Amino acid sequence: MTPLFQLLQPLRPFQWALALLLAWCLSGPAWAHSSSNSYLNFSVRDGVPVLRVDVPLRDVDLWLDLDHDRDGQVIWAEVSPRAPELLAWMRAGLAIEAGDAVCDLTPDDLQASEHADGLHLSVEWAVACATPPTQTGVPWTLRYSLLFERDHLHRGLLRIDSPEAPDAPGSAILSPERPSTQLLLTQPSALGVLGHYVVEGVWHIWIGLDHILFLLSLLVLAPLVPGRERVSRWAAQDQFKSVWLQVLAVVTAFTVAHSITLSLAVLKWVELPGSVVEPVIALSVVLAALNNLWGWGGVRRWRLAFAFGLIHGFGFASVLVDLGLPAQALALALGGFNLGVELGQLAIVAVFLPLAWWLRHTAFYRWGVVVGGSLAMAMLASVWLVQRVVG
Repeated sequence: MTPLFQLLQPLRPFQWALALLLAWCLSGPAWAHSSSNSYLNFSVRDGVPVLRVDVPLRDVDLWLDLDHDRDGQVIWAEVSPRAPELLAWMRAGLAIEAGDAVCDLTPDDLQASEHADGLHLSVEWAVACATPPTQTGVPWTLRYSLLFERDHLHRGLLRIDSPEAPDAPGSAILSPERPSTQLLLTQPSALGVLGHYVVEGVWHIWIGLDHILFLLSLLVLAPLVPGRERVSRWAAQDQFKSVWLQVLAVVTAFTVAHSITLSLAVLKWVELPGSVVEPVIALSVVLAALNNLWGWGGVRRWRLAFAFGLIHGFGFASVLVDLGLPAQALALALGGFNLGVELGQLAIVAVFLPLAWWLRHTAFYRWGVVVGGSLAMAMLASVWLVQRVVG
């Protein structure tokens, strides 16, 4: 009997399915990489609706091969001659509809703009529709599909600046699963603001693969009894209460930490550049995953959750600031987004914990999930770290 067969033999058919699902959730797809964001802003200037779209230059290069001299850097001299092609490509991934009618989009000049995550190509599109967006019963709908075909992690962060509600910008996160949203230019109710940002908070944690892997890397040891020997030899916990208390400590520490820095960053009391925050978030995943294998303070994982949770809060804040916050309902928006992040986080725990508890007695959990999953997370996050430092 081979060692591999001995490892897998104890699993029942149902446990096989759970084990594969849990291992996939921990390691992520092998082709996963650091996500990218486009920034969209819809506003009305002198009565003319305008849609501005900023697309990451590095992603456009991967799609359209802009680096003509193959020196690893895209300069404006390589971009400007291809402006008509770039405008046509961008136009094909954008649409605004008024009811059933498609609006005309007229581009301004192609420009370059700098964001925290790098250089972007920017275009402002004048929007012409037969029906104004504020007319009752005729909502406008924005559809966005740039880069989704090649990058399932790409997101479009939309901010809506309304002349009728200048202190209450709307926002949305567009993704392959949610490529369209309504463009509402009316003043939302307090309940509407709260509900909107709760949804955005849930959505952000679910699409934030780095945040998810950091949390899961801190939870995989919870169903095992800490010991001096290698983690692959740790026994399974006998009492669910012990497991739950460990999970509760980690989740609470992470929640408190990122809530602190999220609030401080949104209020602009403390600010860190994205060039620092994003690499450290990737580093936090590497260290948390390696902690599972090398045992740095193995029974005090909540301390890692709190320490690095402070950095993750700045990451949450960068998205929230880009989405826009209503000045007259700042507390509601901030509270709603934070609540949404926690609800999304609890949903992840609710899926993970029963699977881990069910599989904790198996060698597959210790070797396949803890050891194999931690190695996969560490390697994936190391790739992100290099991308974010050099890119």
